[in-house]
Amino acid sequence: MADKGLLLVLSGPSGVGKGTVKSAIVKNKVFPFEYSVSMTTRKPRPGEVNGKDYFFVSEERFKQAINHGELLEYNRYVDHYYGTPLTPVKKMLEQGKDVLLEIDVNGAQKVREQMPDGVFIFLTPPDLHTLHERLENRGTESEDIIMGRIKQAREEILVMQDYDYAVVNDEVANAVHHIKAIVDAEHVSVKRVIDTYRKMVRED
Repeated sequence: MADKGLLLVLSGPSGVGKGTVKSAIVKNKVFPFEYSVSMTTRKPRPGEVNGKDYFFVSEERFKQAINHGELLEYNRYVDHYYGTPLTPVKKMLEQGKDVLLEIDVNGAQKVREQMPDGVFIFLTPPDLHTLHERLENRGTESEDIIMGRIKQAREEILVMQDYDYAVVNDEVANAVHHIKAIVDAEHVSVKRVIDTYRKMVRED
C-alpha cells in the first residue's frame, strides 16, 4: 500500500497570487501533485473552465453539498460560496498522492480542524501597496471591493501565526522555489517517515 500523500494547503489574502503561483508550479512541473478543484457559486471569469478551475454551481446545489457533508471546508466571501469537495481529497491522499488546496484563509482554518497533519503554507504579498496594485490590475472588481479586500488582508496576514510556513510572493519564481523546498523537506521529515521505519524494524 502506498504511503499517505501530503495535503498541501496554499492560502493567503485575495489578490496575493495563489492562482498564479499554482499555475507556475503546474506549468513547470515543479513537483507532482493532484489539484483539488473547488466548488463555487460565483460566475466564471474570462478563460475559466468548469471542472478545471472551479466547479461552478448554483447556490441551491452548494447548500445541498453542505447539508450532505460533501465539503471539507466552505466559506461565503463577497456574496459567493466557495468550498472543497471532501471525497476526492481523501481518495487521492490514500493513494499516496500529494494534494494541493488553493483556498482562502477561513477555508484553511477549517481544513486544519479536520486534517491537522496537512502542510499549511501562507502566501503573503511583499507589502499592501503591491497587493492593491495586483487587485487593480485584475480589472474584475470595483475600487470599493478592492478596498474591502485590502482591509480584510490586514486582518488575514495576522493569522499567519497559525500556519507552518510563510512564503513571500515578490516574484513568482522565488515563491515557487520556496514552496518546492518546503515540499521536499516535508517528505523526509521524521514525523512523516517514522512509521515506515518502525514497520521495517518489526519485520526484520
